Amino acid sequence: MKTLLVTGCAGFIGSNYCRYVLQKDADARVIGLDALTYAGNLSTMHDLKQNTRFCFYPGKIQDDTVVSGIIQAEKVDYIVNFAAESHNDRSLLNPAEFIQTDVAGVFTLLDATRKFGLRRMLHVSTDEVYGSTIDGRFTEQTPLEPNTPYSASKAGGDLQCRAHHIAYNTPVVVTRCGNNFGPWQYPEKLLPFFITRLIDNRRVPLYGDGSQVRDWVFVEDHCSGIHHVLEHGEPGQVYNIGADGEQTNIAVTRMLLELLGKPESLIKHIPDPRGNAHDRRYSIDASRLKSLGWQPEHEFSASLECTVKWYSSRQNWWREILAKPDYQAFIKRFYGKYLGEDL
Repeated sequence: MKTLLVTGCAGFIGSNYCRYVLQKDADARVIGLDALTYAGNLSTMHDLKQNTRFCFYPGKIQDDTVVSGIIQAEKVDYIVNFAAESHNDRSLLNPAEFIQTDVAGVFTLLDATRKFGLRRMLHVSTDEVYGSTIDGRFTEQTPLEPNTPYSASKAGGDLQCRAHHIAYNTPVVVTRCGNNFGPWQYPEKLLPFFITRLIDNRRVPLYGDGSQVRDWVFVEDHCSGIHHVLEHGEPGQVYNIGADGEQTNIAVTRMLLELLGKPESLIKHIPDPRGNAHDRRYSIDASRLKSLGWQPEHEFSASLECTVKWYSSRQNWWREILAKPDYQAFIKRFYGKYLGEDL
């Protein structure tokens, strides 16, 4: 039986990946590690903790004592790293936290992979490291041109992976994916943020005219792509994960309105707080991964409808998050002057 250390296991994509592995690979044990920051939620792992092949440890990936102790105690074979500070708007407020997790933390995991002779480390990155493109698609050879403290910190982690493979032959692979959506996503990201507000008939703050283009991927497709790279990818390589899901923000918002039966008057256009740092378009070329035999299985509109239904039926989960002082303070900081009493 192989043992995977999955970092960031209490977050959105990390928890979904743990479920995916436990369902698809009967020969796998999953050891979860999470710092349980504001976006790491124990309730997200409730079902996972009922599985005898899952074990959870609290801790930070930049803590070498914690990481080394788990690897030795659990006889870890693989590391799959989801742990990250991951919200662009928050990175404008406190970029130092992003450097600690997204760069120093990745170094700690790479060093442990090398030191303990693990079979492989997979580092989960983002298409945002490429910056923005007017036309064409991001390939793995596209230069890194990050435009926010968040995307720059992720690029720093990616470069640590490249350097460790070249300098030490560390068996590491990197994946870069588009915008994820699906169950268990923390409601500060666009889709769950808008869905939860629209359920309550509250206005949704759309940046500018909403013409920004994002390449959307249903989280289960992302998880299957990651696991495919873990098993079949070439060490030292980068693999884009995409599902041909390009949509403008205004188009996605209108889809949500239709699915929830809400009027367009609930859209509130506001100035973009990121200004020039807001990337206009992301577009992923996943040809390299597809050449290894992987294909996405979920169509965007059907997956979006399933996502809306999930949040509509799991209101106890997200309402508890919305009531937290940290969440309320963040929303007020960014949107208070535009939404007023409709926060």
